[in-house]
Amino acid sequence: MDVELRHLKALAAIAEAGTVTAAAARLHMTQPALSRTLAQLETRVGVRLVDRSSRQLALTPAGTTLLGHGQAILAHLDAALADTRAVSRPLRLGYTCAVLGQQTVPLLRSWRRAHPHAPLEVVRQDNRTAGLATGDTDVAVLRTVPDDPRIRTEALYTEDRVAALPDDHPLADRDRVRLADLTAGPDLPLALWPDTGTASVDLWPPARRPARTVDVRNVDEWLNLIATGGAFGVGAAGTAESHGHPGVRFVPVADAPAATVYLARPAHPTHPHTDAFLAAVRDVVSG
Repeated sequence: MDVELRHLKALAAIAEAGTVTAAAARLHMTQPALSRTLAQLETRVGVRLVDRSSRQLALTPAGTTLLGHGQAILAHLDAALADTRAVSRPLRLGYTCAVLGQQTVPLLRSWRRAHPHAPLEVVRQDNRTAGLATGDTDVAVLRTVPDDPRIRTEALYTEDRVAALPDDHPLADRDRVRLADLTAGPDLPLALWPDTGTASVDLWPPARRPARTVDVRNVDEWLNLIATGGAFGVGAAGTAESHGHPGVRFVPVADAPAATVYLARPAHPTHPHTDAFLAAVRDVVSG
């Protein structure tokens, strides 16, 4: 007779709980029913799996061996079911302020051509992991590295920095500016979004830092505040390429360090097309 998944689940529950009573409660079974399931398993494999000589049950060496294989089988089943469910939904690409700038449209078009039956959904998430930590996205493009052991990141490329200025700012018509220029002109605060933005007062030497800062929650608030003359900003070039805004001029900053663009994904993929999409991003970036 075959060993069934219910037998492996019973053995795993007994190993974790230590008693048949506690294991039965975990599995929402009666104690006699679980005892019969364990007896059936031992009969089918032909060896004793649980040492019943003490009040606290312990696995025999054979039981420990079968448990290891059984847990792997159950884990593979869970992964298979998760993949099966995921196939029926789009792969979700998260971002905070921009995806890949000018390379975004080529990426989306190449993915659609190469994977017509694997839809892609681009989702803005205004948090540090662009939705990865909450399970709202499957992969993400980030410009800061989250301090989260559940997330893996790799550097893709670097972007120049740009100043975001009101279009009537004295520096708005320049071909490029320096960091010192931005704090020597009109007394505007530096607009920052702490959770996801790449800029901070640390870009400037201590003596030349902006006197004031103002926090915003997302790129929309950032652009609107700058457009109305309430602040200036410093961002990555991808933000300028993705977010044209009436009333805002983007000017390259000659002496600001470049910003790094990262590709991020969960340590345990949440969509079966994750690896294929990561490869597609690398191909577009390297091309």
